[in-house]
Formats: sequence, C-alpha cells, structure tokens
Amino acid sequence: MEFSREELIKSVSQQMPAMRWQHTQGVMETAVKLAERYGADPVKAEKAAILHDVAKYWPVKQMEAVIRENDLSKDLLFYDKPLWHAEVGAFVAKRDYGVEDPEILDAIKYHTSGRIGMTLMDKVVCLADYIEPGRDFPGVNNIRELANHSLEAGLVAGFDSTITLLVSRRQIIYPLTVFARNDLIKQLEANS
Repeated sequence: MEFSREELIKSVSQQMPAMRWQHTQGVMETAVKLAERYGADPVKAEKAAILHDVAKYWPVKQMEAVIRENDLSKDLLFYDKPLWHAEVGAFVAKRDYGVEDPEILDAIKYHTSGRIGMTLMDKVVCLADYIEPGRDFPGVNNIRELANHSLEAGLVAGFDSTITLLVSRRQIIYPLTVFARNDLIKQLEANS
C-alpha cells in the first residue's frame, strides 16, 4: 500500500534530524519549481524529494546489510558511504512506502551520483538537491543561475563542484558521476 503525501512526510521527517528535514523541505519546494519549469510531473518530483534522504541517517551497517541482502549495486560498497543512502533509499521507498513508480524510484536512486541517460525526473531531483535554498557552498549561486536556463548546465556545474571537492580531498570519485557529467556535456553540445 502506497502512503499518502501526509503519511510520507510524517514518517520520513521522524527519521532524520530537524536540519536534514529542513533540507528535505527545501528539496521538495525546489523540485516542484524545477518540474513545473521544465515539464516534469511536480507531484512525482515532490514525492521523490520527500523520500530522497529517507535512509541518510541509517547506521552504515544497516545500509550495508540492505545492499548485500537485496542484490543492490555491490560496487557501491567500494566507494564513499554517503553514496549508499541513495540506492538504499530507493529500495526502502518501494519496500516500506509502497512506491512502485520507476521514475520516482530512479530519481531517488540516482540523486547523489547521476547516471548516463538521466531522465527528466532524475535531473530535477538531483539538481533540486544541489540548489535548495538552504544549500551554501562555493559556487552554489552559479549553479542556481544556470538552473534557471538549463537542467543540464546546472547539473554539470553541480557535478564539477562535487568532483573538484573530492579531488581536493584526494578522495575516490564514483565513476557513475563522471559518466553522468560527460553524458550531460554531450547533451548540451548536441543542443547548442
């Protein structure tokens, strides 16, 4: 049985600190605006936004168990743990909240990494996560400005920001993010 919007909000908000719920509310608001601007379904965008960080504060061992026991992408286990919550969150959205819509589930699953061939919904939710009003990091205003004109340009700038930060910290970069960025650049070039 799928949860109502109100039931989702009540349940998900109880699984995270108040500051993270405030972030989630910002992602909800931003995802709806981006969906309306670029022609995605705003109801689906909001639902994906509500659930995008549902597993973010789960213990690492619990996320690892979900990945191992449910045939999720085991390659994730070789990369930074903050990536894990996205795929685990998509699994939880289906298992615990009755979400069956693949568009919503994929938007949750790929909101941290992106992927080759991102759907409109993937782009909306991923970019909303980068630019929601509470975000404050170097370059975020540039990403917001780009998002006013192009989902793809905003996402490339967002991924560039993430990749640059990881490089500066000598951290491993999840390959799917690089592939997603390259694919988005190809899309921009094809449409220019």
